[in-house]
Amino acid sequence: MMNSAATEDGIVDRPRGARSDRLHAQVIAATQELLREGGLNAATVDAIAQRSGVSKATIYKHWPSRTAVAAKAFGRMMAEALPLPDTGSTREDLSEQVRRVSAFYDSDLGAVFAQLIAACVDDPAGAAYFRKYFLDGRRAAITDLWQRGIDRGDADPSIPIDDVIDVLFGPLVFRRLTGHYALTDEHARTLAQTALAGLLPIGDGIAARTDHNEQLA
Repeated sequence: MMNSAATEDGIVDRPRGARSDRLHAQVIAATQELLREGGLNAATVDAIAQRSGVSKATIYKHWPSRTAVAAKAFGRMMAEALPLPDTGSTREDLSEQVRRVSAFYDSDLGAVFAQLIAACVDDPAGAAYFRKYFLDGRRAAITDLWQRGIDRGDADPSIPIDDVIDVLFGPLVFRRLTGHYALTDEHARTLAQTALAGLLPIGDGIAARTDHNEQLA
């Protein structure tokens, strides 16, 4: 059911104002509770309406589908669960974040992540919300972390940030979705160490690689 027109990026131009913002927040909070209690299957629009005290008609004015509501709620849940570390070292920050993300995906909320991915296959509107409120937010956070490293000189500005993110976190997503191997702290440590050996050369590696790239250009 879709009662509201979507913008070019597929996001509903929802009602604004103090009352609308309050109802929006109530729905997000209720959806988060339901996702924690029973996963995506528990977070139906009927259940969200009952838990939040917001009518189904109003919910559909703010979101185009159940998947869309869940995607926005889940994006906030992961952001709250995984604040960026700031140790003063890009290597340590990224190593710690890989471990945290691995543990998150190995938890009950990791199952919700997999359920959302599956739901997005048949729900283009929900997929737009998943990209904006989950993927974009997580990638922006790692982009900020990487930029910190560039600013202090221990990260290579020539490496595309999308590649950094995919190399470090893509294997975790693959394990979560396929289940072919377990998500363990040992694996996360090894993954981070292996990936960062190439992404963050030790010592003068960044300067040396930059000079080498300039010579090849």
